[in-house]
This record gives sequence, C-alpha cells and structure tokens, in this order.
Amino acid sequence: MSADLASFHRLALRLADAAAPIALRYFRNDPETETKSDASPVTIADRESERVMRELIHAHFPDHGIIGEEFGADRPDASHVWVLDPIDGTKSFVSGRPLFGALIALCRDGKPIVGVIDCPAANDRWVGVAGEPSTHNGKPCRTRSCDKLADAILYATSPYMFEGADWNGFDRLHASVKFPIFGNDCHGYGLVASGWADLVVEARLQVYDYAALVPVAEGAGGVITDWAGQPLGLHNDGRVVLAGDRRMHRAALEILNG
Repeated sequence: MSADLASFHRLALRLADAAAPIALRYFRNDPETETKSDASPVTIADRESERVMRELIHAHFPDHGIIGEEFGADRPDASHVWVLDPIDGTKSFVSGRPLFGALIALCRDGKPIVGVIDCPAANDRWVGVAGEPSTHNGKPCRTRSCDKLADAILYATSPYMFEGADWNGFDRLHASVKFPIFGNDCHGYGLVASGWADLVVEARLQVYDYAALVPVAEGAGGVITDWAGQPLGLHNDGRVVLAGDRRMHRAALEILNG
C-alpha cells in the first residue's frame, strides 16, 4: 500500500471510530428526529456524526473536498473528495433495528479508492482500499461463487425504491432468485463481500449511499456497477448492482435490462 493510501486508510478508520460512539449513544434512546423535504428522517446522531467527521478531515487534509448527506458539498471538484453518509439506514436507526451504518469513502479523480461500511450496533466493519484485500472486522473477506440465479440470495433495502421500468426489471430478477430479502441498508453489501449472500440490487441512491461500497466490494472479489454495467463514481444515476460472482453480475444485468 502506498504511503498516501495508508494515510487515507488510517483517517477513514479514525472517522469510523469517531462516528460509532455517537450513533450508539443515541441508538434506542429516543433521538431527536426531524423529517426532511424528501420525507426521509434525520436525527441529531446523523448531524453530530457528520460534523465530527468533517472536522477530522479538515484537520488532516484541508485541501480535500467533502460531500456529505447532511451538510452538503464543500469543494466537490477537488482531486480528492470524501463522501460521507453518517447513518445509512436512518429508518432502521430510529426504529431500533441494528443494521444501520456509517458509510465513509474517499474518491480520487472521481473514483472511490477507500471505503468503510461500519455497522457499530451489529459489531460489523468492512474496509476496502484500492488494490488491497477487503477486510471484515480486521480479517480478509471474500465473496462466494454462485453462477445460478436460482441459487442466489438477493438483498434490496426496499421494493419501493423501484419505479416504472426499474420495477419491471427488479420484478423479473427477484422472481428468478432463490429468495429476496428486504431491509438490509448498507449491511447487505457487507454480507455479500463476506460471502453470505450473492446480490444487492438497488435504485434511487445518492453518491453517499454507494461510494464507500465500491472499494469494499471490489477488494473482496465482487463486481459492483450501475445497471448499465458502468463503474460507479461521483456521477452515476443511483442504480446499483453488486454481485459476488462475475457470472451472477452478467446474469442480473441481462434480466434487469431485458
């Protein structure tokens, strides 16, 4: 690992370490909650966590940009941009479900090169760094082989994230797999990276929902793209396909776009 990547990796872990106790302090403790303009909830934990992470980034790499769910973009055109979702799965968080997590990514020239999926209530942390094996709780993790849709476990956060032609494609896909499971939030991507599931298919995501997933998935041997099969970066359409097996990824794209 290069010196630059090592320093970025260390900071990403510090960000996760700083955000986790904030989330846990408010989890199942009736956190102050508001409804945003898109009808999604936001809590005091979301805002405190993102604020702390932004302060750490500014202190260590003041020339880096930041895109965060709660406080928007700061220098998004910089060569290095951190992408933060302090609590992915806020609905899970406010309802006491422990599968929420912090998503932390660093993009270089638009490509995610460091990613952390940190689910502190479930005691699960996945970390990916470009060119390095991904880890789960500090140990290498790997996707599993699965080339038949009929044998596949599919995750999606909600069937309601698919509309129109997207729903038609997803409907065909979830009818083709062994069984679909809903309500995973970011945790499901980690489960694919660790070889416990095979597919995650979602739509209507924002960059802070998917940037951190890319290094984790790729470093574990998975394939993650948009529905057109294009790499994910800062400017995709929010439709994401992760497969643990390249053959599964091809099969899923064929059905989604059929």
